[in-house]
Amino acid sequence: MSMKKGKIKNAAWYPNAVAIAIGVVLFVFLWKFPEINKTVRTFVGFFKPIIIGCAIAYIINPLSNAFARLFKNMKSEKTRKLLSNTLAFVVVVLFLIFAFIILTPQLIKSAQTFVNNLSGYTKYLGDLSVKMGVSESIFNINALIDSSEKILSKITEYITNNMDSILSASANAGKNIFQWGIAFMLSIYIIAEKAKLKAGFKRLLKAVFGEKRYVGVSDFLRKCDKIFNRYIVYSIIDAIIIGGANAVFMALVGMEYVGLTSFVVAITNLIPTFGPMIGGVIGAFILLITNPMHALIFIVFTFILQTLDGYVIKPRLFGNSLGVSGLWILVGVSGLWILVGIIVGGNMFGVLGILLAIPSVAVIDLIYNSYLIPALENRRKKEEAEEEKVPGTEE
Repeated sequence: MSMKKGKIKNAAWYPNAVAIAIGVVLFVFLWKFPEINKTVRTFVGFFKPIIIGCAIAYIINPLSNAFARLFKNMKSEKTRKLLSNTLAFVVVVLFLIFAFIILTPQLIKSAQTFVNNLSGYTKYLGDLSVKMGVSESIFNINALIDSSEKILSKITEYITNNMDSILSASANAGKNIFQWGIAFMLSIYIIAEKAKLKAGFKRLLKAVFGEKRYVGVSDFLRKCDKIFNRYIVYSIIDAIIIGGANAVFMALVGMEYVGLTSFVVAITNLIPTFGPMIGGVIGAFILLITNPMHALIFIVFTFILQTLDGYVIKPRLFGNSLGVSGLWILVGVSGLWILVGIIVGGNMFGVLGILLAIPSVAVIDLIYNSYLIPALENRRKKEEAEEEKVPGTEE
């Protein structure tokens, strides 16, 4: 049976048949991708709390490991693990509480300021449109919105007419909050049992791939984990640095909404390529409510800060050992493929695809350069060596 299988693989038509089969499968996959994606999303939805819990545990695990290294001189390993895991979750919870306390009052204040000054904004925009020579029949904001009370009445009317949709959205929001709560609790158990889970997964890999192939598979998974772990940890550190620098600058200049704007800047900085632009626009809009000059200064500062981030901060965090320069120095892949990954990931998987585009492209780059190309080169060398053999040497 094995000889027959070997003859088939060595046949001249075999590589072409495999290539055609792969092409057909890829074509069908791309053609039916919306249906496949919908089915997968529905199936994954049943396990959503578990998946989110695993993701939370994976993100918190580096923090737990950092605390474990601080307590490395502690004799009891069990106590060290318990203390490091507890501190990691306490830090995360305290951060969320702190963010909620800081953001909520400023969100309410900014909304109140916007509503109270809405009439002035519309009048200013209407006068500006006239000065710019735009016809009032085309862009007459004052005729469309003459007071904040009219806007509020429109909002009230909209809420009344769409109460069913609002209740449904509220129910879905409540469901999501509950799922995230369950996922957070589950992540605590995952972190606590990570040693047993790792040992069980290692045993499974050995059973599936065997002892010899396990080494290669384990090495590949270890490299993938390093890429994702490095990207997540350093991206969070970078976001904290950018958010902190933004907060210090705004406080020194005397701007309002320091906490809210800096938090938005830090969060959007996690989004590759387009995130800083989004954060700058949102921050400028928040400041535009109270002081247009502060909004202009904020935009200039954001441009300077993001330039420093791309050419100074990120290179020092992620390292320049792989030769990727400037704004694209993240995990060692070129800017072109990062941009392609962001576009494709965003179209296929939305925000999650954008956030994970860079490490995913890095993993694909790892597979291509470290596994696929060497395997093809070795195969070509073997074929060339066989062709060089003198025929008829074996009798």
